[in-house]
Amino acid sequence: MSAQIEKINKQNISAEEWELRVDLAACYRLFVQFGWTDLIFTHLSARVPGTTDQYLINPYGLLFHEITASNLIKVDFDGNVVAGDYPFNNAGHAIHSSILRARPDVNVALHSHTRAGIAVSCMKHGLLPLSQHANEILGMVCYHDYDRVTDNEAECEQLAQDIGSSWLMIMRNHGLLSVGRTVSEAFYFLYVLENSCKIQVDVLASGAEFILPDPTVVEYLNNDGMPGADGPSDGAKRSWTALIRMLDAKDDSFRT
Repeated sequence: MSAQIEKINKQNISAEEWELRVDLAACYRLFVQFGWTDLIFTHLSARVPGTTDQYLINPYGLLFHEITASNLIKVDFDGNVVAGDYPFNNAGHAIHSSILRARPDVNVALHSHTRAGIAVSCMKHGLLPLSQHANEILGMVCYHDYDRVTDNEAECEQLAQDIGSSWLMIMRNHGLLSVGRTVSEAFYFLYVLENSCKIQVDVLASGAEFILPDPTVVEYLNNDGMPGADGPSDGAKRSWTALIRMLDAKDDSFRT
């Protein structure tokens, strides 16, 4: 199927957009690497540089290991395909256009349906301060109640309201969502949330009595983990550089 997808000519786009395409394609490949895929049914987006109302997203129907920089499609907030010859996931468009429209301060939104993420999304108490991972992001997490995001305009508006100024969302009975100023930042936040969910599921499944850190420690870690005004953290940037090295060593076709 991927051979039938029209590839965007690199010569027809800006250097900034191409760099973003490479990063977003890499993120799709990292979802495969970390086991975060759900067949063809989740989606990652990034705002096109120099625009306010256009974003890049996967062609609906490709598996994530087939995503490359040149086969990502460009869509506007009204649902028009600006570049590319393949349809988008309607639920994906509803989610990403709502989030990116509501948050002009961010450029990337990542959505997952992982087993651990969905498990925690089904827990009434939500994410607990059980681990260092969780305590670094608790202050960044918001919640959104389940509804029919594909064809429900009111629900999309609620999604935009619920994200507020948060960077991570637990979508009740559904999955996880992260936003960031860069692909690396959004990925890093989602990675920490996903690990927090895995740890919580493991602890609760063990049946053992668990302990919670002192609230003052939780508050300190919360404050320490909040995004800085000057851009993504050094840890997020260094981690991303290392992950790109890993992808290049294994299969660098995401760059094409």
